[in-house]
Amino acid sequence: MILLANEVVVFLFLEAVLLVLLLVALVNTLTILKSWDFSASTPAQYALEKRAYLVVLVILGTLVFKILLLPFFSHSIDELAAIIPGAMCGAGVIESNGFGPPLMLLKVVVLFLAGIWLFANREDLRAENHPHLRAKLKFFLLIFVAVALESVLDWLYFLNISTLTPVQCCSGIYGAVGEGNPLPLGLNTDTLLVLFYLLYALVVVLGMMRYNLLHLLASAAFLYFGYFAVVYFFGTYVYQLPTHKCPFCMLQKEYYYVGYLIWGALLTGTFFGVAGFVLRLLLGREINFTQRWAVAFHTLFVITCSLYVGVFFLRNGVLLQ
Repeated sequence: MILLANEVVVFLFLEAVLLVLLLVALVNTLTILKSWDFSASTPAQYALEKRAYLVVLVILGTLVFKILLLPFFSHSIDELAAIIPGAMCGAGVIESNGFGPPLMLLKVVVLFLAGIWLFANREDLRAENHPHLRAKLKFFLLIFVAVALESVLDWLYFLNISTLTPVQCCSGIYGAVGEGNPLPLGLNTDTLLVLFYLLYALVVVLGMMRYNLLHLLASAAFLYFGYFAVVYFFGTYVYQLPTHKCPFCMLQKEYYYVGYLIWGALLTGTFFGVAGFVLRLLLGREINFTQRWAVAFHTLFVITCSLYVGVFFLRNGVLLQ
C-alpha cells in the first residue's frame, strides 16, 4: 500500500501537523479581525496584540515549512517511481490518477500565496502601528482555504495510487512515442523558441519599467511557454537525448539535480512577477524590489537553459534533431 511508503508517511504527517497549526491560527485570526482596534488602550486590545503576535509567528513558521515541503514532495514522488509499475520517474507517478496534475498546480498556487503573505508580513512589521495587519490576516483566510483543499487532494491522490496497475512512462506522457503535436497553439519548436525569448525580453522590459499588471501577465505567459520550452527543447540537452522529454527526470542525481535550479528559477521569477501586483493591491503601495528579483531569476532560468544548448553545440558541433 502506497500510504506505507516512508516518504508518504513523513509527508502526510508533516502536512497534517501544519494544517492543525494553521487551523489554530485561523480560529484566533477570526477573533482578532472581529475585535482589533489598535487605537484603543483597553486590556482587551492589549490581550489581542499579544495574541496577534503569536498568531503571526505561527503563520510565519508554518508557511515557511509549507514552502520547504514542495521540493520534498517532488523528491518523494520521484522516489515512489521505484515501486509503481511502468513509472521511470515522478512523471508517471503524478499522472497515475486524475488528482495528481491539479494537486501539483494547487501546490504551486499555495507556494505563491505563502510567499506573498511572507512579504506582506515583512512590510507590516517594518511599519509603525501594524497598518497592514488586517490585510495580511484576511489574505491568510484565502491561504487557509487553499491549504485545506490541498490537504484533501493530498489524501485523495495518495489513496488512489495503485502499486498493481501499470502507468505510462515519461516518454508516453510527453509525446515522444505518441501522435500529434504536444506543443500549445499548434506551435512548432522553432516558433516556440522565438516566443520564449521574446517573452523573456518582454518580462525584462516590463520589470524595469515597473508596469505591475502587464508584468504579471507577461510572467504568467512566460511560465506557461517556458514550461513547454524546457520539456520539449531545453530538457533534451540536459539529457543529451532528443527523444527524452520529461520535466521530472532532471530532478534526479544522474543530472546533478539541475531540475531544481531550472524549475526553481522559473517559479521564483514568476512569483516575483505576480507578487509585485498583488502586494500593491494588498498594501496599497509599490514594493519596488519584486520586479528586480523577477528579472534576476528569469535571467538565471534563461541563461541556465541556454547554456546547456550552447555547451552541447560547442562540444559536438551540431544541435539535437
